[in-house]
Amino acid sequence: MNRVLVPQITVAPERPTGSPLSLRGETMGTTWSVNLIDPGTVPRHEIEALIAARLQQVIDEMSTWEHGSVLSRFNVAEAGSWHALPEAFATVLACALEVAKASDGAFDPTVGGAVDLWGFGPRVVNEALPSPAESAAAAATIGWRRVSIDALGRLQQPGGLRLDFSGIAKGFAVDHLAAGLKDLGVISALIEIGGELYGFGVKQDAKPWWVELESAPETDLDRFVVAACDLALATSGDWRRRFRHAGAWYGHTLDPRTGRPVFDPAASVTVLHKSCMRADAEATAITVLGVEAGLAYAERRSLAAVIVARSADGYDEHMTSAFAAMLDDE
Repeated sequence: MNRVLVPQITVAPERPTGSPLSLRGETMGTTWSVNLIDPGTVPRHEIEALIAARLQQVIDEMSTWEHGSVLSRFNVAEAGSWHALPEAFATVLACALEVAKASDGAFDPTVGGAVDLWGFGPRVVNEALPSPAESAAAAATIGWRRVSIDALGRLQQPGGLRLDFSGIAKGFAVDHLAAGLKDLGVISALIEIGGELYGFGVKQDAKPWWVELESAPETDLDRFVVAACDLALATSGDWRRRFRHAGAWYGHTLDPRTGRPVFDPAASVTVLHKSCMRADAEATAITVLGVEAGLAYAERRSLAAVIVARSADGYDEHMTSAFAAMLDDE
């Protein structure tokens, strides 16, 4: 049985009159999809061109897999150098640093060196786990407090600092597409990139975009479906990318405070928010903090979040009050 989540809506969305349009493709090592109600005032090729351009912009600025990206060039820049930042990059970095500060480093955009070391970045690694010395060296490069931005908005490379936006860039890309589509006159759409989603408006029948919250594949809990009406959702799960070594699983979510994969992470953490970028980063922070500390953090931040944790009896759910308030009891 599905459990229904409905966000508070203060202004009734305008009912669209156009035809449905569904587009999809691949980006950032994953897939994307855009379902919208065509306003009829913009040619399809302009919508497709906007989507392609905005996705490519995120790659060109924030990809660790592209050697020529703004982020990759900063990561190998000489110590003491200063770098002007494109607006989108600066927006993502500002949000990442705000969440880093609030979470006391549970989310940290400077974790790039450890991501590479553990084989979750573009660098090819062998089958052996990093040595204690290698782990310590990578951990020493992490630290959001080392990030320095001057009055001109330029970012300094202090030496050895390696940014990684993998815990926030997809969420930003979703928001970036939504903003572009709205600028074109689209009033109803559901956008998804690699499991991160944002919906706005309603469909022709005045019903919202219904989305099922993602959880670990093996969970047997009743599913949540949410009315994605000016609402984003992001899920962090340890099943997405991981490897097994000597009988133990190592997931792609790293604890920036240790530079190592999170030990015994929750099966999944989902955050609902107006901003997909923020939901993306906050879901990672909660995962790193763990169930008890993560739940307390989410409550302090007034986040609508649900944590699904493994237990001796199967799975336990932990909801924040903001998340529980969205449950439709009818």
